[in-house]
Amino acid sequence: MTLDVEIPEPPTIRAPQDPGDYDAVDEPEDWTGDTAPREALAEFLREGAWADAFDEWREQTYMGEEEFQLVLDLGLIDEFDFYWNPSAADVGYRAPTLPESGTLSASDETLEEVDAEGIEEELDELGRTVSEVLENRYIDRSGEEFGFFDDR
Repeated sequence: MTLDVEIPEPPTIRAPQDPGDYDAVDEPEDWTGDTAPREALAEFLREGAWADAFDEWREQTYMGEEEFQLVLDLGLIDEFDFYWNPSAADVGYRAPTLPESGTLSASDETLEEVDAEGIEEELDELGRTVSEVLENRYIDRSGEEFGFFDDR
């Protein structure tokens, strides 16, 4: 099933978070909160990694257009976050979740009619796909911003 929607703008990578908060990342003991890898990841997303990954994901997702419109309406795309984990030399991610039904406004009533768990699973799969595209096609593992020449 192909999701026939335009590729949205990539998410904004924010200031460093605690790496233990990300899926697929073990918190490194020597984490310093360095922003260079985050800035490089944000640049890769803008330069095409997001579009490449989104295109790959939409070819295999089970999410429908109405569900995806809900994701856009709730601003969930910008809630994705990605993090370079120097200990494992991989990209971790945090996928957004849907708001709980108790926090919905009247304009979000359609959320009660959708498969929230299914949408969250598909958003998680999008995060995983973006992470893999970044790791396999964009990150130069010999680059300084990813810590391979760090003298620590």
